[in-house]
Amino acid sequence: MNLLKNQIAQQVGALLGADSGLSHEDILKLIEYPPEPKMGDLSVACFRFSKILRKSPVAIAEDFKSRICIDGVARTEAVNGYLNFFVSDSYRMSLLDGINAAGDDYGKNDIGSGKTVCIDYSSPNIAKEFHIGHLGTTVIGNSLKRIHAFSGYKCVGINYLGDWGTQFGRLIVAYKTWADKEKIERDGVEELGRIYKEFYERAEKDPSLNDRAREEFNKMEQGDPESLRLWQWFREISLQKFMETYKLLGIDFDSYDGEGFFHDKAQEVVDELKEKNLLEESDGAMLVRLDDYNMPPCLILKNDGSSLYTTRDIAAAIYRKKTYNFDKCLYVTDAGQSLHFAQFFKVIGLMGYDWEDELVHIPYGKISVNGAKLASRTGNVVLLSDLFNDAIERVKAIMDEKNPDLENRDEIARKVGLGAVIFNQLSSGRIKDVNFVWEDALNFDGNTGPYAQYTYARSCSVLEKAGKAPDCDISDYEMNPVERELVAVLSKFPEKVASALDDYEPSAVTRYILDLCQSFNRFYHDCPIMKASDREKAARIKMCRAVRYTLGNALWLIGLEKTEKI
Repeated sequence: MNLLKNQIAQQVGALLGADSGLSHEDILKLIEYPPEPKMGDLSVACFRFSKILRKSPVAIAEDFKSRICIDGVARTEAVNGYLNFFVSDSYRMSLLDGINAAGDDYGKNDIGSGKTVCIDYSSPNIAKEFHIGHLGTTVIGNSLKRIHAFSGYKCVGINYLGDWGTQFGRLIVAYKTWADKEKIERDGVEELGRIYKEFYERAEKDPSLNDRAREEFNKMEQGDPESLRLWQWFREISLQKFMETYKLLGIDFDSYDGEGFFHDKAQEVVDELKEKNLLEESDGAMLVRLDDYNMPPCLILKNDGSSLYTTRDIAAAIYRKKTYNFDKCLYVTDAGQSLHFAQFFKVIGLMGYDWEDELVHIPYGKISVNGAKLASRTGNVVLLSDLFNDAIERVKAIMDEKNPDLENRDEIARKVGLGAVIFNQLSSGRIKDVNFVWEDALNFDGNTGPYAQYTYARSCSVLEKAGKAPDCDISDYEMNPVERELVAVLSKFPEKVASALDDYEPSAVTRYILDLCQSFNRFYHDCPIMKASDREKAARIKMCRAVRYTLGNALWLIGLEKTEKI
């Protein structure tokens, strides 16, 4: 519909005149999709034009109605100050031809052509198991990376591992004091997580352990070989485990440089801040005042001289700009870190770098399981490996009941089980808190991943059964209301992709998937193919093929795998 929208905006603009004060983009924003088919396919409210033309909106609409002529518009109506445009069926057929010709490229745009975006996401802490608290950043970040790539950007996926800080001082103390090397070698991250939790339990009774942990981390900062050897060992154990999850999800990264990569670059940041007279001392610590920006001070060095998360983030941002020359750098983390990012972005600007506005924080809400909050220190976590395995087993149980003879059962269960978890996370606006409930996520009839994948499988099944379309001219095919609605929904996909890109909002695609699934399933029930006439069959096969391409592309954008059978 973008082509029609642009033609309408162009002709309305010409009628308003060059001195109207409204740009082409301004008029485009006034073009809407009416809530009901009887009100047209596209509509323009003329109320804003009254002041320009000194006429009532009703008079303007009546006047413009007879003066606007656009190929593809069957008729135009003027109703209560609105111009309503009704698209011809022949134009809808041409839209279907365009969708099927584009195929896997349908919905793509070149907004990001020649531009680079860095996307910092997932970024788990090493020496801890991947749990459901990491799900949001991982699947939102992956979807945003795909949406940007679909829009022509060169994408650099960065897994900024949490592999530096006082927590590793705690882990080293735990290892040296009571841990068993053989158990760590055997059980890996699970055992590292156990001794990390035990550290907190012991530190409550013996606070001196916290002092020892700070000392151990300071030794890491000073380059102590033994401390760094242990840190590197913990890192390798953790990354090996993380890779299993990423492989399962079909996610890869261009960089796994974590905080540890930047710890020796933090001093360069400190030196630059001193040189630019931005650092102040406070109780032995070093900070940058941000009072003029209604923010608390940004701490750069602790009073023992150790660097902080913020220091390393600043170093990382400068490194990424020099290395990748990004046009924007996205940070996908929970909303609780919003102040941190606002502070260090502002420090970047105060340092004189003119790309502060290219740094974008993408916040998201918290996740709970059946209403229970998560906390790694107390052990109240749901591990992603357990969550995914449970999802897959639950899908297998459903399949045993509904389709016990299905081929490739394990592979399909994996796709659907993972899809249920991912779709649940992305089904609402990212800033909203998510409560994961099994019964909701795995419902094949509800607004879920399994429902979307089942609908895709249905489109594949219809095409397989229908076979080759009859060879007949359908360019003047007259559609029924259900068919028109389906083509209208299909035509909106490129706009939804652009909206998801502009707002960094994968749920724009997820909501679109549900709209398309609902429209296609109405079509499936109301518009038979096998018993239809040759012209109906040819047209409906074309519609099914367009659905398969569009839905497949949309599923890919949010990280779900296509399923030709369920």
